[in-house]
Amino acid sequence: MPGGPLIVQSDKTLLLEIDHEQAAECRRAISPFAELERAPEHIHTYRVTPLGLWNARAAGHDAEQVVDALVEYARYPVPHALLVDIAETMGRYGRLTLNKHPAHGLVLETTDRPVLEEILRSKKIQPLVGTRIDPDTVAVHPSERGQIKQVLLKLGWPAEDMAGYVDGEAHPIALDETEWQLRPYQRQAVEGFWHGGSGVVVLPCGAGKTLVGAGAMAEAQATTLILVTNTVSARQWKHELVRRTSLTEEEVGEYSGTRKEIRPVTIATYQVLTAKRKGVYPHLELFDSRDWGLIVYDEVHLLPAPVFKFTADLQARRRLGLTATLVREDGRESDVFSLIGPKRFDAPWKEIETQGYIAPADCVEVRVNLTDSERLAYATAESDEKYRFCATTFSKQRVTEALVRKHQGEQTLVIGQYIDQLDELGEHLGAPVIKGDTTNVQREKLFSAFREGEIDCLVVSKVANFSIDLPEATVAIQVSGTFGSRQEEAQRLGRVLRPKADGHEARFYSVVARDTIDQEFAAHRQRFLAEQGYAYRVTDAQELLGEG
Repeated sequence: MPGGPLIVQSDKTLLLEIDHEQAAECRRAISPFAELERAPEHIHTYRVTPLGLWNARAAGHDAEQVVDALVEYARYPVPHALLVDIAETMGRYGRLTLNKHPAHGLVLETTDRPVLEEILRSKKIQPLVGTRIDPDTVAVHPSERGQIKQVLLKLGWPAEDMAGYVDGEAHPIALDETEWQLRPYQRQAVEGFWHGGSGVVVLPCGAGKTLVGAGAMAEAQATTLILVTNTVSARQWKHELVRRTSLTEEEVGEYSGTRKEIRPVTIATYQVLTAKRKGVYPHLELFDSRDWGLIVYDEVHLLPAPVFKFTADLQARRRLGLTATLVREDGRESDVFSLIGPKRFDAPWKEIETQGYIAPADCVEVRVNLTDSERLAYATAESDEKYRFCATTFSKQRVTEALVRKHQGEQTLVIGQYIDQLDELGEHLGAPVIKGDTTNVQREKLFSAFREGEIDCLVVSKVANFSIDLPEATVAIQVSGTFGSRQEEAQRLGRVLRPKADGHEARFYSVVARDTIDQEFAAHRQRFLAEQGYAYRVTDAQELLGEG
């Protein structure tokens, strides 16, 4: 319709005018297939990519729905060539399917013979397939089910995997919903995953991804292997499963650096799986240790390469990936798509906030000036030292201390990347520091004291980016980060998004050095959250200190 919020361009970029009255519904309509690239204040830029279109196709959207969304919200006529391209790209999905054949086991079938002829000429496909059964069917080595999906995706012909799953070893698991119920979106996520067979559920931090995992386990009624980022997270998963389901302490094992328990439900850390000994990964055998019916990958966007590799062999098992953002800074989103499965459910953060399940957040970028001597030192620093230099400037320490004072009495997390900076802040603030070498016992003790309100300020390194359940945190102050990592920014905001008992708004401060690479990285880090509808206010440190 003329005057819509969306400008659709022939280079596959979409420009969305944020201040338009239809902007929110337009964003909802395009988010299943378009990927956000830039999100400044007034115009957001999306891109239509083959992976985005195939994800939409796997989730049940067809080309007609995509075209309708573009035409309905477009301000100007949509370029015809783009519409044709969308229909053709989406039409590529499913022309090849992986199926179970009664006599030949795993086969690749086509509805379009020339496509099969084309891909069989690829040197990368040839080692993965066996005999030609008929003109439209070729046998596939069962162990190559994941590998062939990866290769086909790269060749531009994504295969729909219809070959089904082994049930695995049965194990009774039921949700104990006497004192709580799955929220509507959690139920939809479980149904979307189960109906699709395998895939990824994308939910905001604090929206209860663990319960979606529990819901999937109750559907599977089978032994389950859960992979998590660290031991603290493993123990939180165990605590939640014992509390919310029929599982007992004895049925849930921990497989980590300190314990090696294999039970009907086993929770393992990525670190232990990727630990190498004499050039091999001894613990990857855990995947074969039981006839698992379900494998859950927590924080799937962090999946390490060796586990990716092993996941290629697990295609006969149901796989559930859980994450707050599918963004991977290494660009391996297509591997998540082919090896774990397509996106089965995605809920925008603001939608969950509107329903009252996560807290509203005020995001503030606080810009500090380097002193003249710091500016000179920064200008002459080697390029690989520049970020560390501006990220740890002394000016940030003063501002951080002022922010902690301003929010005295509120549960505050100070988060950063560089240990010496955090140690110094901890000392000045009189606050405990949690970092890589803090023992698990000590971490749990400090997190527990924070939850109980005995401590109201914690300084944490990137160990607290993931799966740390701190429901009472209301203020997060980020002093440095992993360069321009968008998913880290999302995880850090997520630390303060759990709904507050008093309905309090969450505050997320990012302290940034002006006129440096720190400012560039901050802009990149904020992209994902801007897409989710969080606007960053930029304020000058001097003004803020004046307010304080």
